Amino acid sequence: MSELAGKTALVTGASRGIGAATAVALAKNGAARVVLHYGNHRPGAEEVATAVRAAGAHADILGADLTSDEGISAFIGELRSVAPHVDILVNNAGSLVKRAKLLEATPELYDEIFNLNVKSVLLITQAVVPSMIAKGDGVVINLSSIAARNGGGPGATIYASAKAAIAAFTKGWAKELAPQGIRVNAISPGTVDNYFHEKFSNSEILGNVVKMTPQGRLSTNEDMADVILFLCSNAARNIIGQTIEINGGMFMV
Repeated sequence: MSELAGKTALVTGASRGIGAATAVALAKNGAARVVLHYGNHRPGAEEVATAVRAAGAHADILGADLTSDEGISAFIGELRSVAPHVDILVNNAGSLVKRAKLLEATPELYDEIFNLNVKSVLLITQAVVPSMIAKGDGVVINLSSIAARNGGGPGATIYASAKAAIAAFTKGWAKELAPQGIRVNAISPGTVDNYFHEKFSNSEILGNVVKMTPQGRLSTNEDMADVILFLCSNAARNIIGQTIEINGGMFMV
């Protein structure tokens, strides 16, 4: 896409899964530079960087633990040094962290989940948006989840509420920033066949999801990346403040 030529994109949580697929898709479609954040999977980030460079884009790798205030602050400081202007921000970093039902939840788990899935999104977006405002152009894509709509599976209620906050951020920021030329939208993945569900689900859970999905399969990282790519393009110029459900018909609004 010619409209991505010369653009710098930041993708958080880009060492695997949706983030990795998105980073490569942006590079293949013309982005000049892709900044890759990773949490703890450095080898994956290096593989993604290799793919980004093979597609003709420059790649930077920044590691940071976004589950803590210190990690978020350190990441923002390094980002400002490496890429002071970002045209496309994909707030993908996030995790269920651990399944915990109501009586098993702890304040520490709550903080870890909300720091990673909510606070980091707030503070990174806050750091990136001023240069977009100065330029009068920019795109922010957030990652919500089907869990925000249905409350999540067993022990995933804290994560679901965090992703619901992301959907609310998306609408509020979209209204605030659209007059300044910045489009804010989100995608809401269903059950994606990737590392997240390798870690937090099992074959029985995934099999049941497939049976309940009209399309008859799990979603893929590329299904998500393609919609993100669309939302970054001029074809989505009139789409503002939306959370796009991508789940093969599993959940219909």
